[in-house]
Amino acid sequence: MNYWLMKSEPDSFSIDDLACNSPSPWDGVRNYQARNFIRNMQAGDSFLFYHSSCKPPGIAGIGTIVSNPYPDRAALDPSSPYHDLKASAENLPWLAVDVALSRKFHKLLSLAEIRLMDGLAELPLLHKGNRLSVMPITEKQWAILTSVD
Repeated sequence: MNYWLMKSEPDSFSIDDLACNSPSPWDGVRNYQARNFIRNMQAGDSFLFYHSSCKPPGIAGIGTIVSNPYPDRAALDPSSPYHDLKASAENLPWLAVDVALSRKFHKLLSLAEIRLMDGLAELPLLHKGNRLSVMPITEKQWAILTSVD
């Protein structure tokens, strides 16, 4: 099993949205490095659901990847906010996975709190300039971050 941290802006797709519509597609990733991480996901992997671009940002809960990666057809839909003018049915570079809620944290684990935790110096989220919406985390990092709730 692999572990991931996946970011979403809560006004776009929050952990509460996932709770109401589980499983849901995790689509709209338009960064090649993040897409390559999605390529490595497998049904049964777990992820931390991180609320970004909000006050305060932080981990809101845990989810499960419930499908293997598949083509993100939102890129072909002109009415979708994730439409990609360069994508076509023959050349669809983007991937999505279906995700389900495992559990919502009782309290958001804020980025400020995460920065103070021991053992997370190598956590990609904490590296300066890392803005990826999907990133792998280690089993040790997973254990630290999920032990607080």
